Amino acid sequence: MNVKYAVIPCAGKGTRFLPITKGVAKEMCPIVDRPTLDYIVEECLDAGITDIVFIISEGKDDIKKYYSLDEEYEKDLIDHGKKDFADLIHKIATKANFHYVIQHEQLGLGHAVLQAKDVIKDNNFVVCCGDDICTYQGDSPVKQLVKAFEKVGGKTIVGGQKVKHENIVKYGAMGVQKQLDEKTYLLSHIVEKPKLEEAPSDLASLGKWVFNSKIFEELDHTPKGAGGEIQLTDAIAQIMKKEEVYYYDFDGKRYDCGDKLGYLEAIIDVALSRDEFREGLIRHIKSLKF
Repeated sequence: MNVKYAVIPCAGKGTRFLPITKGVAKEMCPIVDRPTLDYIVEECLDAGITDIVFIISEGKDDIKKYYSLDEEYEKDLIDHGKKDFADLIHKIATKANFHYVIQHEQLGLGHAVLQAKDVIKDNNFVVCCGDDICTYQGDSPVKQLVKAFEKVGGKTIVGGQKVKHENIVKYGAMGVQKQLDEKTYLLSHIVEKPKLEEAPSDLASLGKWVFNSKIFEELDHTPKGAGGEIQLTDAIAQIMKKEEVYYYDFDGKRYDCGDKLGYLEAIIDVALSRDEFREGLIRHIKSLKF
């Protein structure tokens, strides 16, 4: 039941964030002083993940650079009396085993996950979207999902939260067969971005899953679906015909950093959570005239 791998798809073009994404990977846009992507990596590490697999497109070298050792830079920082900074960037590069797989064609989330097959092999793994971050107290959302995965005997876990009814059209909506406990549901089906009147519930899929390696067999045989892409939801639907698939309503505040407003909200909330910024930022906000 061990889950030691995480797959983070990062191959998207980031069109919604142009022009900055012409030169910077969307996942590397900063939230205060760390890339958006690094908050997701830390959440995975908090769950005991040891290996991070980035699915990237050609040219996203800034992700590799951020997570690579740079002994010359570390030495320069130490020589200039900045050992704390040298230790900081060393820790970033060594806190996990990082793997990089290039997705040569943009054929959807399911196709992106399939690219990790040769790295993951027969291991269980987490998938986290590269632009969704969470703040949390206690166990990270990923750790909550891993615990649920273990509890249900290593079956697929779809992670998410209940959303406002009018927002369910943006997400995969869960059809529930039965509720096992306060947080865990046995699913009957999933509807991707349903019409409002056809949504089976307000339980939304929010960019976090735990899989066993059977998902790769399904993805290998999943035809192109909506948008001419290989949809992860379609592969999950096929698994559902063969074994149980579960949903877990995780605790934590989730931010869609692929949306500009969600990204700005994340920056403000993260800054307010840090002692060195909180007082000054509150003072600034109070000084604004709306």
